[in-house]
Amino acid sequence: MTLSELTTISKNEPTPIINLSHTQLIELQTALVKLGYPAGEIDGIYGHNTRNAWAELMADTDLKNESDSIDKISLSMLQQMVNALKHNTTYNFTTKKGTIEAIKNECIRQGICLKTQMAYVLATADHETNHTFKPVIEAYWLPNPDNYLKTHLPSSNYYPYYGRGYVQLTWDYNYEKYGKLVEKDLLKHPEMALDPEIALFVLVHGFKTGAFTGRKLADYINEHKTNFINARRCINGIDKAEEIAALAKQHLKDL
Repeated sequence: MTLSELTTISKNEPTPIINLSHTQLIELQTALVKLGYPAGEIDGIYGHNTRNAWAELMADTDLKNESDSIDKISLSMLQQMVNALKHNTTYNFTTKKGTIEAIKNECIRQGICLKTQMAYVLATADHETNHTFKPVIEAYWLPNPDNYLKTHLPSSNYYPYYGRGYVQLTWDYNYEKYGKLVEKDLLKHPEMALDPEIALFVLVHGFKTGAFTGRKLADYINEHKTNFINARRCINGIDKAEEIAALAKQHLKDL
């Protein structure tokens, strides 16, 4: 992701975030959300979420400029951080073992580094894909799931934006959001959410940021506690929580 719109701002003095154009704000919000900062909706509207997310990044990087403005140094730092998200290795999704390794590496790349956390991400993908570790679609066990979902879930903002991936990405607004983050038109081509690279990013990023339910993985699993049962709230309440907790314990033994 190249911050092409933001590079057009004046580099001689700080520019207030509120003065950025709509397209510049979208670019900034996309970068912040991709990095895991809670900038809210990627809508090009300046609000408290965007302001607070930028302030968090400034605090994390110890930059001295005003927390409500952007300058040459902070823009350069932001670009470097976004560039660091690119992985230089090619993941092998052709085997279950290769996909498990890809999930582990992606977790580390996105800052989910505790073994207990990685174990729970693996357990979720394990459960959601019926132990295949291959991206699936909602109701995949039916002969014609797309037709079934079209018939039973005709909502204009749900169909065809039904669940896909290693964890179920649903609703048009989530497809739009993640489309911006992975720089693919998932609204026009929702089937691309089944691409292993895209599904992998969604899986890990969703856990890191709480994008699925508002609950982050770190809320339940961190340096001080390991709650494999309630970590299910990051995805779907406590549905199948005990089953997934058991899988997490198994994966933890292998890490």
